[in-house]
Amino acid sequence: MLARSIVIATLGALASAHMAMVKPCSYYTPGNNCPDPPAGQSVDYSLTSPLARDAPFCKYTVPYDKPVETWTAGQTVDIEFNKDGGAGHGGGHCQFSISYDGKNFAVVHEVLRHCFYNGPSTSNTPDVRSYSFALPEDLPNSDNAIFAWTWVNKQGEREFYCGTSNVAITGSSSSSYTGKEMTIANHDGYETIPEFGDDYDTGLDLYEKAKTITVSPGGSAGSGS
Repeated sequence: MLARSIVIATLGALASAHMAMVKPCSYYTPGNNCPDPPAGQSVDYSLTSPLARDAPFCKYTVPYDKPVETWTAGQTVDIEFNKDGGAGHGGGHCQFSISYDGKNFAVVHEVLRHCFYNGPSTSNTPDVRSYSFALPEDLPNSDNAIFAWTWVNKQGEREFYCGTSNVAITGSSSSSYTGKEMTIANHDGYETIPEFGDDYDTGLDLYEKAKTITVSPGGSAGSGS
């Protein structure tokens, strides 16, 4: 009964905080039919909090014991965020990326300028709480790929949000995927993107100049500038 009360209270906190990826399950989502954290790790009761400037990427480096979803290369996937409440900070830049080593992340989809909204906004209440997009057909198969959502908010404190999850990739004959390297900002060692104001192109130069990288289950390497 106590555990159930804690989960209910936590889900309520998710609704009243910022934004968090809940499908696929971010490390280490409480409840929501998500798996228990791996041995030695704890449930994240502050899932919607931005990444601390000195924290490791997306807070955690220990993967789930097994993938939380199985995806097919080239097919459409559905990404969901906390369904109620939350603060969308007027939009911003979101990316969705894949990694096979937990260090090198290549972008598979992005929503720039107005992430969580249908257009320009100063509201903190999101219009959009899910995204669907087709995966690249050349994503290599893996039993434990790492999928990441990242977000630089339009307004408010200069923050970097991210959530990672483990997914299986099937249906591909490719041995590697080449794409744009995921952009990190508002974090130690990286540039700070200021509040956008009315200029939704703020910070896009960082995204546009991201180098091209190749990721694969056998290793990752830069392949351009």
